Amino acid sequence: MSGLIRPQALLVDFGGVIVETRNRPNWQRRMAEHVFEEFTAAAVNPDGLTVDDVERDIRAGGKADSKWKDAMSRPFAPVELRYEQFWVDFVGGDWPAPARDFVESNARELCRVMGEVKQERKTREGFIEVLDAAEASGVPVVIVSNTLMGVVHRDYLDRVGLTERFAEQIYSDEVRVRKPNPEMIHLGAQAVGKTAEQCWYVGDNFDRDVLCGARAHVGGNILMEARSTYDLPYDLPVTADAIVADPWGLLDLLEKATSREVA
Repeated sequence: MSGLIRPQALLVDFGGVIVETRNRPNWQRRMAEHVFEEFTAAAVNPDGLTVDDVERDIRAGGKADSKWKDAMSRPFAPVELRYEQFWVDFVGGDWPAPARDFVESNARELCRVMGEVKQERKTREGFIEVLDAAEASGVPVVIVSNTLMGVVHRDYLDRVGLTERFAEQIYSDEVRVRKPNPEMIHLGAQAVGKTAEQCWYVGDNFDRDVLCGARAHVGGNILMEARSTYDLPYDLPVTADAIVADPWGLLDLLEKATSREVA
């Protein structure tokens, strides 16, 4: 930890670092009902497809998506899943053509609604103080996050009044690559005129975040513990430069590093 550079920018993940997330009970049912309401509004005949069928397939699609994400932690430069891939391939692969055509045409909006229906979000205690410390030290903060729908994250930050605290927001669905592709971190650093070597990157898991930081050669590769931090899909020969339990731990590291003169 003592070897951490003084960061010229702080790049941070969204889920697990800025916010804690929790899946809402029965969110798949609510989403299935929404899909059927959309079918009705658009005069789509789903040809025998029921709400129960859609709920079952949303559950299956979520599991497929999770396994796909684990697999995409292996390539050096993975791209992000398209909205249409999720709805047409992972959810509606066996649906009648009218239903598949509808979700293909409306996949982006369905992903946005699903992001709101699926999870509750709460800013992690201590993260506001991290932003305060970074601002006081002239260290810009950039979000670098994998997500199927970055708009959901942007909307959350708008609601809680935090949007202006970030110099930039980089989301995988918007830039079409996903961590551990190091391009994600390079894009975040470039957004504030820095290189990865001048930045800290803070994420909450090993296979997407710490690995991404190592591939990008960040100046400080920091792991913040969250609910699923140690649920590794496979063994990884990477280590973080520092591990913190929560934003308070990150705040301590940041205050110590920014109190030193730049070498």
